[in-house]
Amino acid sequence: MKLCKKCHKSGGKLASSHTQTEWEEYFENGGAKLKNIHKNDQLAMKKLNSSKFNKNLKHLRQFFEKYASDSGNVPACN
Repeated sequence: MKLCKKCHKSGGKLASSHTQTEWEEYFENGGAKLKNIHKNDQLAMKKLNSSKFNKNLKHLRQFFEKYASDSGNVPACN
């Protein structure tokens, strides 16, 4: 999340920028769509290809889907 905040502001704002279905698509196949979008950003790709990202993939996906634009949820941390 810290890496994402550098470009995308807070996690809640980033999460609400897409629908639950869109987030589902971004995180399918180990985050293949996320990786494709960030393929020209070396720092992002380093993080997206790390074991830490893969370890936390499920939790990141849950967060983004829980606070997606069509979820009706707003994170308390904003």
